[in-house]
Amino acid sequence: MNHALHGFSTFALAAAMTAFATCAAIADGPILVTSAMDDGEGSLRAALEAAAKEEGRARILVMTDGDIEIASTLVYAGKVPLAIHGNGQTVKTAVDTTVLTVSDGADLTVSDLNFAGPGNFSIENRGGTGKGIFVDIREDQTGAVTLILDEVKVSGVSYHGVHISDCDLADECGAGRGGKGGGSEASIVVRLNGVEIDDAGNGHFDADGFRVDERGGGDIFFYAKDSKFTNAGADGVELDEGQEGGVFATAIGSTFDGNGNYCDGEVLKSFLPETAEGAFEDGKVEEAGIPGAVTGTPDDSCIEREVELYDSGFVKEYEIGIDFDDGFDIDEAGPGDLWALIVDSSVKNNRDEGLDFGEEDEGSLKLGVWNADVKNNADDGLKMVESEAGDVSALLAKLVSEDNGGKGAVFKQNGDGTLNVTVNKTTTSGNGDGKESGLAVVQKGDGAGNLRIVGSEIKDGIDVKNVTAVEE
Repeated sequence: MNHALHGFSTFALAAAMTAFATCAAIADGPILVTSAMDDGEGSLRAALEAAAKEEGRARILVMTDGDIEIASTLVYAGKVPLAIHGNGQTVKTAVDTTVLTVSDGADLTVSDLNFAGPGNFSIENRGGTGKGIFVDIREDQTGAVTLILDEVKVSGVSYHGVHISDCDLADECGAGRGGKGGGSEASIVVRLNGVEIDDAGNGHFDADGFRVDERGGGDIFFYAKDSKFTNAGADGVELDEGQEGGVFATAIGSTFDGNGNYCDGEVLKSFLPETAEGAFEDGKVEEAGIPGAVTGTPDDSCIEREVELYDSGFVKEYEIGIDFDDGFDIDEAGPGDLWALIVDSSVKNNRDEGLDFGEEDEGSLKLGVWNADVKNNADDGLKMVESEAGDVSALLAKLVSEDNGGKGAVFKQNGDGTLNVTVNKTTTSGNGDGKESGLAVVQKGDGAGNLRIVGSEIKDGIDVKNVTAVEE
């Protein structure tokens, strides 16, 4: 089945089901939260327990005058769609625990309600597994699981700000490329409007502002409008699709700034070996002759050690460094496409790449970026890599990519397939060392490569390999 067509119909169906759910809930009467207490009559905890017993759908109205403070996780264990509507209140906790868990894969809609952990987490003040909102999908689910957040803020939690997991290994699932675990046949549909996720994931390695783990046969559909993903310990947003299925992501008027700081370079730099990288001729250096794994740090997971060997077993090259993270990271592995559209958005001051999109196995990679500021990211401003057979198509229009530590924008095709990049009314400057660091367009496979530059100022140069470049 064509994933794009299947995805469109699934998205439309999910939206229609959500609208119907709201109408039905109003007819049946909402469950009212009138008490700001942690539990007892009129509390949010009691309302969630009552909602789990509903048939068809459930709706909760939070009517408290003030915030709600909890001492343990709120759990919705029902399977019917749930809508929670607040009036600007914050559900908060002073302990390191998940604020709200949807434990049985139900559709969830939340509006005008905030979720806050204790905050003040860091690599030197680590947390456990406290998340803002956690949706756990059942292994037998089909169709689409929908999360809709409207005017919601999540902050101060040690682990993922929002986490949707369709993976039977839960938090051990790993990344999309090379990730482990299995999942359901369900797709995941995310719609965010006016959402802010700030200061999440600063107490745990690889903890993101917004995280989706999708395994099995489903797709990921992600839509964010006027939303902010800032100051996360790892990626501001990470979408991991690890098996059959694609990723279709859109961000409009959104911000992905200041992410990837959990692995604090100031704290960890003294633990790195004096010679952190090297390259050698065959037969010169055995692995025992290079620095080993770094241990004894506040979190050893933060130190990456990569070693490449010759067939002889001698070291070809090695590198040891700190594992920083990105503003917006998408990994798509297995059969399926990765399509992304970024419009009117900010991608600044992230500790690794700004936008980092990778696709491997069967499938194509398509990207559109229009009117975006991509600045002061520690590595590449934008990186797009197709690891195996598959076409790559990209359009950059009115992009400003400046003062990034790596390239302004990178496009690589490592397998068979065409590579087509169009750059229109775009400016790059001050990236990397300023020499061929504005754009890098590289075709390593057997397919054709084309770069078209129209009305743009690439002040720091262009690096092309096996690509025909035309400037107009």
